[in-house]
Amino acid sequence: MPVYRKNLALAIPVIFSQIGQVTVNLVDSIMVGHIGTAQLAAASFATSVFLVGMLFGLGITLGITPLVGQSYNSNHPKNLGSWLKNGMLVNLIASILICIAMSSVVFLMNRMGQSKEVVQMAVPFYLIHVSSLIPLMLFFSFKQFFEGIGNTKIAMTITIIINLVNIALNYVLIYGKLGFPAMGLNGSGVASLISRLFMPVLFLLMIGRIPAFRVYLVDAIHSGFERIKIKRILSIGFPIGLQMVIEILAFTLGAIMLGWISKESLAGHQIAISMASMTYMISFGLASATTIRVSHAYGEHDRNELKHAIFASLHIVIAFMSLMGILFVLLRNQLPLLFTSDPAVIEVAAGLLVVGAFFQIFDGMQVVLLGALRGMADVKIPMFIAFFSYIIVSLPISYLLAFVFNFGYAGVWIGFVFGLSTAAVLFGLRLKHQVQKFGH
Repeated sequence: MPVYRKNLALAIPVIFSQIGQVTVNLVDSIMVGHIGTAQLAAASFATSVFLVGMLFGLGITLGITPLVGQSYNSNHPKNLGSWLKNGMLVNLIASILICIAMSSVVFLMNRMGQSKEVVQMAVPFYLIHVSSLIPLMLFFSFKQFFEGIGNTKIAMTITIIINLVNIALNYVLIYGKLGFPAMGLNGSGVASLISRLFMPVLFLLMIGRIPAFRVYLVDAIHSGFERIKIKRILSIGFPIGLQMVIEILAFTLGAIMLGWISKESLAGHQIAISMASMTYMISFGLASATTIRVSHAYGEHDRNELKHAIFASLHIVIAFMSLMGILFVLLRNQLPLLFTSDPAVIEVAAGLLVVGAFFQIFDGMQVVLLGALRGMADVKIPMFIAFFSYIIVSLPISYLLAFVFNFGYAGVWIGFVFGLSTAAVLFGLRLKHQVQKFGH
């Protein structure tokens, strides 16, 4: 039981951070959905495209965590500040380059098979989100460093505060309250931008006020830039970023396929994926805790502790995702009512929630197994596994079932089930191999 408590003690703050973020996304979708179906479809389209670049950037920031975790020694805290400084440099440059690349995507958005109405509303909303990536990646630079030393509470506190601000700004800017003009869909984007600008600033202020953490900040200021550490961060972060892009790309292309069917299918997908994202982010929080526990055990060469940490996380995630899958099925007709009153959209969302219930367990398993592999700094082979699972397996099955065998919108999501289950099996086999090798 102590190993379960250790995992949960690290995971719960991360989970609250993730729940808070997904709650904001849910509130965004609910508020936008009440403006109209076309606006909800535009938000889904823009968000799906934005997530590709955003997750690549956030994946790069994740490269810091296992490196800090494996080097962490509470008796020598001054040895880690250089990881923070070098990580900040890598992430700042990466965020600028990603923003430039993502901005150019707007010239292709009218060629992705979406209706003209949806594209016109999606483009400005998308560009506002792109501009928020730089402060978001700087926040994650702090977040991933401090998670590496085992502190997950600071990021949780900041995320909850900022999410409450974001929800309030959404209400004011979307609907035009307190004397502000009603900005509709773009109001949601501006609210996210303003909120994200404050995130790294708050992190800096908080760690500056806590002596135990200020030592890392002071050490970072006095450290130099080191080519070896920059290369090491990129060697871990870049494959993680690509792996995350590959996974989200499958879901993004799936959303585009659904847009080919109808705007109601795309809007229904936005509702169902918002619900599935909630459970995924909780699993992702547990995966982050697994990365921390595994990286510490790996650095201390403690094979038993490493195995116990992995199995505890797997047991927790399987139980949790099974429960969520059951709730998705039981409440499939009620949950969509939070977002829309359009009967066609509700029908699509209800059908997708049933399919989503099946991939919940596989989704949870694959992200926890991947978190364990990251804790061991094993990222290159998992990247290729992700490519095979989501691009070679998932996407062709989605297309065939939806358009050749006429399963429609459900066929796209059934393809997701095949991709996630393949990833879970292959990540599990890879982890088994790495643990056995570590023992010798």
